[in-house]
Amino acid sequence: MASADQLINAFTTLLVTIDPPGLAPIFLGLTTGMSRTERTQVALRGSVIAFIILAVFALFGAGVLGVLGISIGAFRIAGGLLLFWIAFEMVFEKRQDRKEKATEVAITKDHIENIAVFPLALPLIAGPGAISATILLAGTLATSVGKAQLIGVLAANLLLTFLMLLVAERLDRFLGVTGRAILTRLLGVILAALAAQFVVDGAKSALNLISATPH
Repeated sequence: MASADQLINAFTTLLVTIDPPGLAPIFLGLTTGMSRTERTQVALRGSVIAFIILAVFALFGAGVLGVLGISIGAFRIAGGLLLFWIAFEMVFEKRQDRKEKATEVAITKDHIENIAVFPLALPLIAGPGAISATILLAGTLATSVGKAQLIGVLAANLLLTFLMLLVAERLDRFLGVTGRAILTRLLGVILAALAAQFVVDGAKSALNLISATPH
């Protein structure tokens, strides 16, 4: 069973990588012209699909790594570096620009009914950062009970994301441009620290494997 600290760390890591407040203005742009009911349907469908995607990676991601011969230590280093890059983008406001570009492409290429799948569920909610974080966390919560707890943490994050999308208009008005910029940078700094910890843990794990290998 995971400790309270592990669960808080997992919740924070996923919350920061999914970034519900940052999704609010993008969601509004995606659903321009839709009624409140239609927006609710898109938000619910997108959140459920993203939860299914992340849950699959939580359950089977580590197994896939094993088949490919990738150690969890190596993936922690790689995943930590990826999360650090996302944190860098958040601090310097590059991530929002990239998300907005993905949204523009989706609006021109996909029918309005498919927006819940692409780009909302994938890659805006269940993006590379969230998927990497999920596999990393699944590696630290390797028992059946740990996996069940991780699924619960995922469900809590996606429920919070759904609620944020429901109040996206009010949230966007409340935060404003300045509030969003401050919050995104703050979350970016937190994610950078979490990413650095993943790299440190991965390096320790890799070094232990090297020292344990007979010469």
